[in-house]
Amino acid sequence: MSLNDSLKKELLNLEQQSLYRQRKITDGPQQVHLISNGKSVVSFCSNDYLGLANHPGIAKAFKQGVNDYGVGSGAAHLVSGHSRAHHELEEALAEYTGRSRTLLFSTGYMANLGIVNALMGKGDIVFQDKLNHASLIDAALLSSVFLGSQLKRYPHNDMNRLAQLLTAPDNKQRKLVMSDAVFSMGGDLAQVTRMSELCRQHDAWLMLDDAHGFGVLGANGAGTAEEFSLDQEQLPVYMATLGKAMGGFGAFVAGSDVLIETLIQKARSYVYTTAMPPAMAQALLMSIKISREQSWRREKLKQLIAQFRSGAEQLGLSLMNSQTAIQPIMVGDNETAMSISQTLEQQGFLITAIRPPTLPKGTARLRVTLSAEHEETDIEQLLSALARVKWS
Repeated sequence: MSLNDSLKKELLNLEQQSLYRQRKITDGPQQVHLISNGKSVVSFCSNDYLGLANHPGIAKAFKQGVNDYGVGSGAAHLVSGHSRAHHELEEALAEYTGRSRTLLFSTGYMANLGIVNALMGKGDIVFQDKLNHASLIDAALLSSVFLGSQLKRYPHNDMNRLAQLLTAPDNKQRKLVMSDAVFSMGGDLAQVTRMSELCRQHDAWLMLDDAHGFGVLGANGAGTAEEFSLDQEQLPVYMATLGKAMGGFGAFVAGSDVLIETLIQKARSYVYTTAMPPAMAQALLMSIKISREQSWRREKLKQLIAQFRSGAEQLGLSLMNSQTAIQPIMVGDNETAMSISQTLEQQGFLITAIRPPTLPKGTARLRVTLSAEHEETDIEQLLSALARVKWS
């Protein structure tokens, strides 16, 4: 069978299972009121939680960055691509998160790959929640193949099972517990305080991926670590992204000076990657400033979350245990989830249907995400549209 014939067969199989994915083309800036495939819609599927992706002050800082540094960085950080803007952003992120140092990565996916690559070796063990993001799982799987480490997974948020797994290994082995801080498809939180205690008891290291918590959680928006008062010793490896609540692009790892130096020397996804454009780093400095100063964005987001949950519960919708900006509605069947998503889009609301393999089979859902840019009327109109939908 030819390559094309073989691949066509696989694609047809995806279509038949309502698992085929298609891109939508947006015009104009990323914002709540969006042009998608040529149609005006209200978007409820962006991770722009604070409404910063189209903030004029950040756009102005980006333009100034282009004037100062040009467009591209031209090289990896360790060659000639590490600009003063990058360095100032790393220092600002360290101060914001209360860590000794931070290190910029191009994406959260690459940050997670780099962490495991740099810290784990033959015989070492990585422990992960079964509902972790794909980047965490892939990082551990690649490490097991190329470095000889092991991956052990525990049921979602099952701290008793994690404790059992941590008890078993030889103390000579390095042990790294990796977890989403906010689970991206459910919106629920990891039991980070308990995880930190277990790591201390069993001489393991805790790493949290706070992609969906940074900028949103904590009194100042410094993320899950601030929300649960976890210092650098209690949470030695902290990763967060800059393309969600911060409205920009990229990611960072925060921790001790020794951790960051180790990543600089050994994390392949850092060493062998061109640095993000310096102009983006300069724009992100403004994002941090706005996030810290404009706490009203987080307060408004909390109010919108409460409004949506109250209205959805009155409609009898199957919500998940989430108090974050991620508010999934459980559907179950792939075809039904796709049908509802399409119906809502026809009514002017953009909400993605999330299906396997992103989720376990039979747990397809509508992933509603809220932004501080939404207004109460947007929520009211969405709830009215959801009330008209046929759910089976």
